[in-house]
Amino acid sequence: MLRKVWLVCGWVGIAGVFFLSLMPIPPQPFTFDFSDKLEHALAYCLLMLWFCQLYVGKARIRLLSALVMMGICIEFLQGLTGYRYFEFADMLANSIGVLLGWGLARTAAGRMLSALEQRVEGK
Repeated sequence: MLRKVWLVCGWVGIAGVFFLSLMPIPPQPFTFDFSDKLEHALAYCLLMLWFCQLYVGKARIRLLSALVMMGICIEFLQGLTGYRYFEFADMLANSIGVLLGWGLARTAAGRMLSALEQRVEGK
């Protein structure tokens, strides 16, 4: 029922990742060693988990490929900005996040949107 709303929210998430990845000085909520890698993995994990709830079967494989490619492309774009850096480690963190999200989609976390819909609809 709320699929269009969930899709819009997911695309806003993707736009947010692009914005944060390409802005000159992104916020840094964590300040320990390698915290940026954790942030990368978490962002891509959440995107994959979100979209896995909207797509099933082979579409999930295409989604996995698309998000990994997105992470790679953003790194190349960062290298072109002059104020951000290209890092292979970020590509790896992004890809690990995508794989984690794919795995989590097979757990109860992968049913959170349908559970929320049921609550909203009063079922």
